[in-house]
Amino acid sequence: MRPRLGIYIHIPFCASKCSYCDFYSLANCENAMPDYQKALIAHMEESADAIKNYEVDSVYFGGGTPSFYGAGRIIELFDTLKLNGNVRLDAEVTVECNPDSMTYAELKKLRQEGVNRLSIGVQASDNDLLRLIGRRHTFQQAVRAFQEARRAGFDNLSIDLIYGLPSQTKSDWADSLSKVLELHPEHISCYGLKLEEGTRMYEEYKGSPILPSEDEQADMYSYAAELLERYGYRQYEISNFAAPGFESKHNLKYWNLDDYMGFGPGAHSCVGNLRYSFVRDLKQYMAGIRRKTSILDEYQQVEPLERAVEYLMLAMRTSRGVSEEDYRKRTQSDWKPIHKALRAFRTKGWAEETDGRWHFTVPGYLISNTLIGILLEVQSSGRAAGIPWFTPEEKPEKKIVLPQSEEEIFSELYARQIQKEDADG
Repeated sequence: MRPRLGIYIHIPFCASKCSYCDFYSLANCENAMPDYQKALIAHMEESADAIKNYEVDSVYFGGGTPSFYGAGRIIELFDTLKLNGNVRLDAEVTVECNPDSMTYAELKKLRQEGVNRLSIGVQASDNDLLRLIGRRHTFQQAVRAFQEARRAGFDNLSIDLIYGLPSQTKSDWADSLSKVLELHPEHISCYGLKLEEGTRMYEEYKGSPILPSEDEQADMYSYAAELLERYGYRQYEISNFAAPGFESKHNLKYWNLDDYMGFGPGAHSCVGNLRYSFVRDLKQYMAGIRRKTSILDEYQQVEPLERAVEYLMLAMRTSRGVSEEDYRKRTQSDWKPIHKALRAFRTKGWAEETDGRWHFTVPGYLISNTLIGILLEVQSSGRAAGIPWFTPEEKPEKKIVLPQSEEEIFSELYARQIQKEDADG
């Protein structure tokens, strides 16, 4: 049986650039679409020998705005992949869409040709907020687009939302969640706004008092996690929630360190112990394909110890978490320091053990960067246990220092939550 592979195809074109977007995407470049299509097809055909070593079980058309690129081109790319690789009949095939570039006719074509999942960028229910962040659609358009997708035959739909937007209140966020829940999507992604250098929003809002504070963002996140769980959406990763059986197979490849191969400018790949990415420049990418010159931006052979670090860092961002058996198998490292740290996290309500697997709670996810940093620190010390001449007696006991500032913040958060529950009776 061949190993499994995910395929990511980057479509860098947008009708306009959203003010928060840090992904490699280009507006007003429609004239480059035909040449880009030729370059992508040539690149996929050149990679056929590598792809055929696998069974492709997930395909993801990301962007940019693939729906703006057009169903005809996406179908041609998917057909090229099917001709040059072993695409499973049950593969998850996702196309990212924006409501302003979704039509019933285009969606029907995609569904008939094997696309079975859409990821729709809705972001908010408040039209003023949508305009503020540079979105081209209204919430009413988003609802119509969702309904057209259902009519076209899609039974696996995901909706993206953003919290922590300028002037957004918890009430605004609750409204977005409740209106999206009324649509009954199979999957919901909730992303906290992060101002990235080089974006319009960074220049306009960095340090602005109208941005929700970290505490307010944390409150929005906790509210979303609790509400979505109540409505049957299981949190399987920090930002992703799904109805049972609708977790994104492609997204999980990134978190599980499974193999995936990317095509397009800025696309990343991870195959075996090799990691590489392509140049974030459309013209350079197309010229490289045409002239058969290098389009690599980064190329790295990942060492086993680095792989162990990545495993722990990524696994703890999922609800599946880590188990002692998996950890020892993947990292060849001592489990005891990790276990000690996780038990310490549990006393603070930041982690819990379920059926032998350790994972973060919602409050733990909120400070996951800090907690994972602690785990990585104790992981590096734990490797010493595997060195024959380093006996346990010689190894000093390492004290686990919990992040005091976050503890204070979240004790207040818990207090408010308990007060609210008491008030609700």
